[in-house]
Amino acid sequence: MEEWRDGSYRRTLRLPYGHGIVALTPGDTHVGCRIALSDLRDLTVAISRCRRLLDLDADPVAVDERLRADPLLAPLVDAGPGRRVPRTVDEEEFAVRAVLGQQVSTAAARTHAARLVTAHGKPLDDPEGGLTHLFPDPDALAAVDPETLAMPRSRRATLTTLVGALAGGTLNLGVEADRTETRARLLELPGFGPWTADVIAMRALGDPDAFLPTDLGVRRAAEALGLPATPAALTARAEAWRPWRAYAVQYLWATDSHPINFLPA
Repeated sequence: MEEWRDGSYRRTLRLPYGHGIVALTPGDTHVGCRIALSDLRDLTVAISRCRRLLDLDADPVAVDERLRADPLLAPLVDAGPGRRVPRTVDEEEFAVRAVLGQQVSTAAARTHAARLVTAHGKPLDDPEGGLTHLFPDPDALAAVDPETLAMPRSRRATLTTLVGALAGGTLNLGVEADRTETRARLLELPGFGPWTADVIAMRALGDPDAFLPTDLGVRRAAEALGLPATPAALTARAEAWRPWRAYAVQYLWATDSHPINFLPA
């Protein structure tokens, strides 16, 4: 479904008329984008999704101006100005992967996602790389026998409830969705706490003010900077960062040495 190959992030796309494969190559001043489509009618949608993934419609000048006003955040902004919030090319896919990533490592979450894709995703050909499947849509996932999922029973229930709501149309994660109402709807689902709801709000719904005060990486970075490290106190301090708290999260996360913060060799 996705890979890093020859200096590019490559992944498959489920599109209205067919499927596609996109290769995004970071450069010094731009990101190169190559798209292969099974149906050219999907070109505009594919480009739009890539722009959304890279958060290219953000206003980094306005974001950095607000965040730089906090003297403890200012050094992070000055060291790496213009940070974007990585979004997604598929909101429903991201929500599923957020559930798969609950209380497990990044590597384990990727393993869960790969198994799901291989078992239930639609196969495709990739002449230029190693991509093999599309991520399964909610209808396909709703048909999966929960007992075949290698995860705790409680997380199975969370996943099946989520995909049931997506497939049944009672949960809308599209760009047109009301963010406040959708977050509230997510919190009504079993197994959904504030962290899962807010990371979906940040990356799937595109909420520029979504905040993750309970996230361990955010709290560690805040403490190292001299910011409050408890969720309540950090949330109070972050009031001054509105309406760009999601970008503050990116600056805080970027201080960590986790491999996810570095391009593959």
